[in-house]
Amino acid sequence: MNLKARILSLFCLSAALMCPMAAGAQQGGGRQGCKTDGKKHTAEARAMLATLRALPAKGVFMFGHHDDPVYGIGWENEPGRSDVKSVCGDWPAVMSFDLGRIERGGDKNIDGVPFGKIRQEAVAQYARGGMVAFSWHADNPVTGNDSWDTSDTTAVRSVMPGGKNHGKFISWLDRVADFLNSIRTADGVKVPVIFRPWHEHTGSWFWWGQDLCTDEEYAALWQMTYKRMREKGADQVIWAYSPGLEPQDSAAYLERYPGDGIVDLIGVDCYQFDKRADYIANLDRMLRIMTEVSKAHGKPMAVTETGLEGLADPAWWTGTLMPIIEKYPISYVLVWRNAHDKPGHFYAPYPGQASAADFVKFYNDGRTLFAKDMEKALKSKKVKE
Repeated sequence: MNLKARILSLFCLSAALMCPMAAGAQQGGGRQGCKTDGKKHTAEARAMLATLRALPAKGVFMFGHHDDPVYGIGWENEPGRSDVKSVCGDWPAVMSFDLGRIERGGDKNIDGVPFGKIRQEAVAQYARGGMVAFSWHADNPVTGNDSWDTSDTTAVRSVMPGGKNHGKFISWLDRVADFLNSIRTADGVKVPVIFRPWHEHTGSWFWWGQDLCTDEEYAALWQMTYKRMREKGADQVIWAYSPGLEPQDSAAYLERYPGDGIVDLIGVDCYQFDKRADYIANLDRMLRIMTEVSKAHGKPMAVTETGLEGLADPAWWTGTLMPIIEKYPISYVLVWRNAHDKPGHFYAPYPGQASAADFVKFYNDGRTLFAKDMEKALKSKKVKE
C-alpha cells in the first residue's frame, strides 16, 4: 500500500461517521447525505472523498496551486522546483492541471505542458500525500478554436446524440478517460483525481456557458461526459461542479446542477479583480450559498479557483483571503498559475515577491494544510509544530 493509501485509509470510517446517514434519499438532484456508492469509486477515490469530507470538521483546509511543479516565475521544467515550495519549504497539498488540447490527441496542453510530465507530477503528488485536480478547457467543437470562442451558439447542441459533432466529441471523452486511467502508481493503482469539467458555466465566456446553451443541453453535456467516462472505466474520478460568482442564492447555484448521483464535490471560481471589497462580498456570498448546498446535499465544498493576479497587496493571504475562508467548512482553496511566459500573470508568491512574507504566515497558520501536513492532520496530530 502506498503512502497516500495508508494516510487516507485512516479517515474512511471516521468520515463516514461524521456524515448524516442518507437512508431513503432520493437520487438525482435529491438529498443523498454522505452516502457513497461503492460501485461508483475505487477504494482510493472513496478514501480521497472521505478526506475531503473530514478535514473541515477538524478546522483545517488544504492549499492548492495550479501547475505548481511544472513552471514558475523565471523557470520551466526544473525537477523538484515550485514557487510555493521555494517560499515556504513545502509543496501544496493540492495541485491542479489542465487537460485542454488532449481532445485533439496532442502531446502538450493549452499551456504547453507535456501530458507525460503532468502524469509524472500527478503520481509524485499522490505519493507525497497530496491530491490532484484537473480542469478541461476543451476547444470549440464547431469552430476548432479555443474554449473561449463563443461565436457559435450551437456547439453544445452539436455534440449531443444525433449532432454533427457527436462522434468527434465521444472520441474526445475517450482521450480524457484514457489519460486519467493512465495515471498509475508503480504498482498499477489508478491515482484518484478530482475532475472539474464545464466549469464557470454561470458566465458566458466558454462555449458551454450560460448564454450558449439551454439548461437541458448543459445537463445533457454533463450526463454524457459522466456516462462515457464511466463506460471507459474512469472510476477513480471525483466529480466537481464549480460555477462562477454569478449566483445570488442557492437556487441559482443549483440551476444547472447535474445531480447528486453525479457530483461529488461542489466549488466556486472567484477572483479578485479591481476592488477588494467586491471580492470579499462575492466570495463570502458564494461560500454562504455553498454551505447551504453542502449541508442539503451532503457534498464537500472547495474554492476551486481564486486569487489576485500579481499579488500587489503584501498582506493578501492573511488580510483578505483568510478572513473570508476561515468562516466556512471548505476542504481546500486553490489559486491559479504562475506563468513563466506572461509577465505579471501569477497568483502564488515566489522568493522576493511582495506577499511572500505574508504567505509564510498563512503557511504557518495551524488551519492550512500543505503536503507535509497531511499525515499529521489525518492522524489527529497537531499540524504545525
